[in-house]
Amino acid sequence: MAIPFPDTTLLLQMLAMLLVIGAFAGVLAGLLGVGGGIVLVPSFFYAFQTLGYDGPQLMQICLATSLATIIVTSVRSVLSHNKRGAVDWAILRGWAPGIAVGAVLGVLVAASLRSTTLQGLFGGLGVMIGLYLGFGRSHWRLAEAMPVGVTRAALSPVLGFLSVLMGIGGGSFGVPLMSLYGVPIHRAVATAAGFGVTIAAPSVAGFLFLEIAAENRPPFTIGAVNLVAFAVVIAMTLVTAPWGVRLAHVMDPKPLKRVFAVFLTLVALNMLRKSLGW
Repeated sequence: MAIPFPDTTLLLQMLAMLLVIGAFAGVLAGLLGVGGGIVLVPSFFYAFQTLGYDGPQLMQICLATSLATIIVTSVRSVLSHNKRGAVDWAILRGWAPGIAVGAVLGVLVAASLRSTTLQGLFGGLGVMIGLYLGFGRSHWRLAEAMPVGVTRAALSPVLGFLSVLMGIGGGSFGVPLMSLYGVPIHRAVATAAGFGVTIAAPSVAGFLFLEIAAENRPPFTIGAVNLVAFAVVIAMTLVTAPWGVRLAHVMDPKPLKRVFAVFLTLVALNMLRKSLGW
């Protein structure tokens, strides 16, 4: 079925918003090492809402599009980290099957929920991540080795499931989890990029088959994935992420991470507020 060409003014407004979103997400990713999804999902939501797309499945579009970008960024990140020998392939192989199962379950649940419910879930989980970024300590430990057996079988699907419901990759949950089990931070970040691929690839495949009413989806959306947002954000993050990396070498990222934690917590609280109709 042919996709009707959208109004030129609308498309230009959408492109302008997405250029800013992609640039911002790229700089933050390079500067603070945070995953793009935690920024992209609320940014997509407010951008598409401003353009008049506020249907009951708006959050599904935001989640799916964010996850589509994560496929590309995570693959690049894994390859880069692997050149330095930082990826723990034993952890990745052991956790990947359960994470993938959780991701598929996440798509099935997300497809059945209204946008307001997904907003509330993003808000609640986003507050938790923001608080951890702000108050978490590197010396906190649950154990000195990653769990295996029943514990891994229980935790890995939960990680994939919650990540899909937020439209994020493996970093926001995977890095804290691995740190709590004694994995060095550089190894946790590298391995979590592999989690991101395992989360995003099966979930995006599922979201491509989700039916969204034509009047409720932005231009050039297939299933729940908006191709314009995907392409623009990927292009901008390729340009601006290195800027963030260079900034990180001349600035102390620790106080900036706390500022971002406050920013994320406020954004998440606002999403939570809107989901409750306040």
